[in-house]
Amino acid sequence: MQNTMIGYGFALLTAITVLAGDYFIKVAADNSRFYSGSFLLGALLYALAAASWYGSMRFASLAQASVAFSMLSLVAVCAMAVIVFGETINRQEMLGIGLAMLSMLLMVRHA
Repeated sequence: MQNTMIGYGFALLTAITVLAGDYFIKVAADNSRFYSGSFLLGALLYALAAASWYGSMRFASLAQASVAFSMLSLVAVCAMAVIVFGETINRQEMLGIGLAMLSMLLMVRHA
């Protein structure tokens, strides 16, 4: 159980790192600048996330790590889209997010 919790910790670190990378890639995309500091920082964060993902899979099964990462990143990215970038999420999309979270919760019980 201890190792699995370490794996979940790495999954959380991966989700946070990917979220930060998503932010900088979105800033670069909104400014229509492929080669920019924002883009390069986002790409670097994605590379760091790969290293963190490796750590997650060392301590948890792929199924457990994937479920934890998916749940954390889904909620975080949608929240960032609304709060930081002013995007809207309609009812159908909210239902989709809710159903995706439900399916992930069901997967955790069987992982």
